[in-house]
Amino acid sequence: MQIHVVRQGETLTQIASTYGLSASTIMQLNGLPNQNLTTGLAVVIPSSSQSYTVKSGDTLWKIAQQYGTTISALVNANNITNPSLINPGQVLLVPTITHTVKSGETLWQIAQTYSVTVQSIINANNIANPNLIYPGTVLLVPHSISTSKTTIEVNAYTYQTGAAAVQSVQSHGQYLTYFSPFAYGVQANGSLINLDDTSSVQAAISTKTVPMMSINNFTAQTLGSDIAHAILSNTGVQNTLLTNIASIMKAKGYRVLNIDFEDVLPADRDLYSNFVQKAVNYLHPQGFLVSTALAPKTSAEQSGLLYEAHDYAAHGRIVDFVVLMTYEWGYRLGPPQAISPLNQIKHVLDYAVSVIPRNKIFMGFETYARDWTLPHVQGQDAETFSPQTAALRAIQYGATIQYDQTAESPFYNYTDAQGVSHRVWFEDARSAQAKFNTVKAYNLRGISYWVLDTSYPQNWTLLADNFNIRKNW
Repeated sequence: MQIHVVRQGETLTQIASTYGLSASTIMQLNGLPNQNLTTGLAVVIPSSSQSYTVKSGDTLWKIAQQYGTTISALVNANNITNPSLINPGQVLLVPTITHTVKSGETLWQIAQTYSVTVQSIINANNIANPNLIYPGTVLLVPHSISTSKTTIEVNAYTYQTGAAAVQSVQSHGQYLTYFSPFAYGVQANGSLINLDDTSSVQAAISTKTVPMMSINNFTAQTLGSDIAHAILSNTGVQNTLLTNIASIMKAKGYRVLNIDFEDVLPADRDLYSNFVQKAVNYLHPQGFLVSTALAPKTSAEQSGLLYEAHDYAAHGRIVDFVVLMTYEWGYRLGPPQAISPLNQIKHVLDYAVSVIPRNKIFMGFETYARDWTLPHVQGQDAETFSPQTAALRAIQYGATIQYDQTAESPFYNYTDAQGVSHRVWFEDARSAQAKFNTVKAYNLRGISYWVLDTSYPQNWTLLADNFNIRKNW
């Protein structure tokens, strides 16, 4: 895939012509309802090539063999003057193979010829009916997943319940390793507030996505410090809670527990780590995994109620994996700023990988946008909506989308019909790709989306283009 940033005055027809595509293909891939654009909008473009970063010891012959192409194709695509001289760190474009369908050929036969999957050809060519391909059709043949993509795990939380949650997981289950309905609320006596999750858990299982049971100690009205203390300081209550958790996991088909205790009192730090260890000791013998959600810390000494009781080193040693909640810098009640600035995320990752094994770390990825009115008044609630709504709102108001290179986040200003000024920070194709590159660079276990409920079509296209998603089924 390529990412094209719309220039001033540029039309969708012009962009489509540049890349030899139809306007409808670009519209479909980017969830655009019509051909209207705005300056600075990032659109995903199907590409006949992908990038490869040269490693020490690589040769063009070795790279060509790895990707099923030729040395001459690499030379021509990259304007290489000396085929014997390529340098570590150099980024090469690797041309994708094309195949012209012959009479009587099936997708299965084509996939076997090139040692790729049928599904990968369907995805690369947006094929609506796999049983109907016509002779003469030119297909892009993607590179073999085993050699061209990093394999990661992907989790997604959801606030949705009932039919809405079922639809979301059915639509996106192919991209997920874990699915986490949020959340069972824990009570001071070890009981749990029930969650309408039966149908969505079964939908997840039908897509071979592992259901992960999430528990939390807070509500929209309370911090949850007292509830956490009541549980962490009483072994009897812990026993009751773990018994209740195991009962629900067995009854509903959950296979992983995710513990999200926030605003735990600093004095309860060791008690929290001890409870996590107890949960592992109790659930592992029953065949369940245990994970925790951790606040975005940059050092062990970081102060604040949200951070102090989250012992990165202890959790990294005890649990099967951790989810780093690397979002909410752009808080809805705070001043307008990037919600998940990549420079801040990297500070968190730098600390995390120093005390937690990389293969246990999920990087949090928010999938929402925020709209603040200007001038900002502290405590005024920003509007929260999907990245897709943010892009369409920019088009609606003719706003020029800008891109913060430090935060790796897009934003824009606009004035509404009432004359009120606004600033919107959101996620687009560029920011998604930057986050995916970070996951690769840090060699992390995977990505955890907060949340599945919002529309962000570019993300899923790029996720599939960058990674092979592990299915632990």
